[in-house]
Amino acid sequence: MVKSLSVFFPCYNEQDNIERVVKTAIDALALLKIDYEIIIVDDGSKDKTGQIADQLAAKDFHIKVVHHHPNLGYGAALQSGFKAATKEYVFYTDGDGQFDIKELPLLFKYTADYDIVTGFRINRQDNLARKINAFCWTTLVNLLFGMKIKDMDCAFKLYKRQIFDNIKLKSTGALINTEIFARANNKGFKVFQLGVHHYPRTAGRQTGAKLTVILRAFKELFALYKQIKNDK
Repeated sequence: MVKSLSVFFPCYNEQDNIERVVKTAIDALALLKIDYEIIIVDDGSKDKTGQIADQLAAKDFHIKVVHHHPNLGYGAALQSGFKAATKEYVFYTDGDGQFDIKELPLLFKYTADYDIVTGFRINRQDNLARKINAFCWTTLVNLLFGMKIKDMDCAFKLYKRQIFDNIKLKSTGALINTEIFARANNKGFKVFQLGVHHYPRTAGRQTGAKLTVILRAFKELFALYKQIKNDK
């Protein structure tokens, strides 16, 4: 049973989404009647994301903000969220509103038997190129590390926070989810996967599919493979 929960949102230029996403989270968490906190990680946004986040935090003691100056990358944003989390469990989803946090209680059902409960996207709302890239990436990563993860980078994940006392993360970019799964798998942590709904982005722009981001992830992937292999 989840009694306390840290929820965080990694954000980069999400001024048109973050207030709506946070308010939806507050409503959903209030219904659960648990001890919670909300963390907004502003990863060096160039728009008003940071300002809006600070305004939200000023109005609600449940909310706190972590600012990066400058932009440090998606992996760094996730690392900051995990480090700032203080509750027994930690959940994150992106600040773009493409997931429904009201589905969070579905993940709670499996916490007694699993250390990580991760979603996989039902009817993924991305273009064909992103879907193909994700399929190829996930297939490669599963082969390298002997895993069976269906949707490596689905941003709807629940963790026992103590996991991050036992693994040290190095990735600051797109490799971060792969690193978490690979290191957790190496330590024997158990993972459960279930389908969650995915919705079209209604504002802002995706940034993860840039060629530079993809190339960097592949470079870091093989370095991570060597590290994991040496740790065994």
